[in-house]
Amino acid sequence: MIDRLFGGKPLAPPHKEQNLIRARFKIERPGFVLDVDLSLPGRGISALFGHSGSGKTSCLRCFAGLDQAPDAYLQVNGELWQDSATGQFVAPHRRALGYVFQDANLFAHLSVRRNLEFGHKRIPAHSRRVPLEQAVELLGIGHLLQRMPENLSGGERQRVAIARALLTSPRLLLLDEPLASLDLKRKLEVLPYLERLHAELDIPILYVSHSPDEVARLADHLVVLEEGRVQASGPLKETLLRPDLPFLFEEDAEAVVDGSVSHYDPDYRLLSIRLSGTDAVLQLTHAPLATGKPVRVKLKARDVSLSLHQARDTSLLNLLPARVEHWLTLANQAQILVSLRVGDERMIARITRYSFDKLGIHAQQALWVQVKSVSLLASD
Repeated sequence: MIDRLFGGKPLAPPHKEQNLIRARFKIERPGFVLDVDLSLPGRGISALFGHSGSGKTSCLRCFAGLDQAPDAYLQVNGELWQDSATGQFVAPHRRALGYVFQDANLFAHLSVRRNLEFGHKRIPAHSRRVPLEQAVELLGIGHLLQRMPENLSGGERQRVAIARALLTSPRLLLLDEPLASLDLKRKLEVLPYLERLHAELDIPILYVSHSPDEVARLADHLVVLEEGRVQASGPLKETLLRPDLPFLFEEDAEAVVDGSVSHYDPDYRLLSIRLSGTDAVLQLTHAPLATGKPVRVKLKARDVSLSLHQARDTSLLNLLPARVEHWLTLANQAQILVSLRVGDERMIARITRYSFDKLGIHAQQALWVQVKSVSLLASD
């Protein structure tokens, strides 16, 4: 199947809810029921996360209209694509969307350029939202235009597939685990280009993944699916830290925080990042980035420790003033997960119950966060 379900404008009149995706799908199959009701942002990346069999791809196919749920409603930024109550159903080929699968599905007999032109030429010139030159530049594939698909790496094929989907001028882009078939090196090759789409294009993206790292790096909104139902849906940073979800209890539990580049020290190759809503600064070794550039970083709970006083002689670069919000005891009863606020950002620290008692931790307590390791996830 090609990346875009080609066609003209949807048949339904505009809906009053702009910048919002409303979706409700219910399908019953032997041994599986998909029953979801979602309100998603009409821009940015919304990730559908869950284990195999949780219903991620089934949900995405309903968005595309490939599976027609008998009980459904779908409105995308003011355009009604399906409403079972009134019998409204915009056929898949009439929906202005792009769909990229795990396998790039390029036309083997066409060069990269002709693959890109295949969809682009089928969109009327006045309806084209993404010029060919922009898609080529965004995905970094200008040097590949004359190649045949058989002469591309896996990462290059996926970048071409994404560019081809963009050239159909979609109002919604569906990415179904586009990195799942790639090795780590190829994933790291493609991820920066996905970040560019997020930063430079005003096209909402639904991104299916079972990789927490991909979700933390790319998503603005997180939907957690379990056995065909929505377990949680909300802004990424808040949802990752919900105590009723499994993320907090995993060994690699982490918080995602936002900030902006405040300084770069070329002698030590240290990048300074000022966190939102505070003068607190995180430092990490990194290549230079422009001052003021927005960035996202992750902090693993196991790399965060707490102190009642600001340490003076220590090898740790990151010492931040924080305030205790709340805490919970982990299942082993020997460790405590402490939730903290630094400015507008939330962090978590996994410490022993002994240390918790020794520090006398209590709600709204002011103390110091010591961060052993900081990972830069993304820059807009």
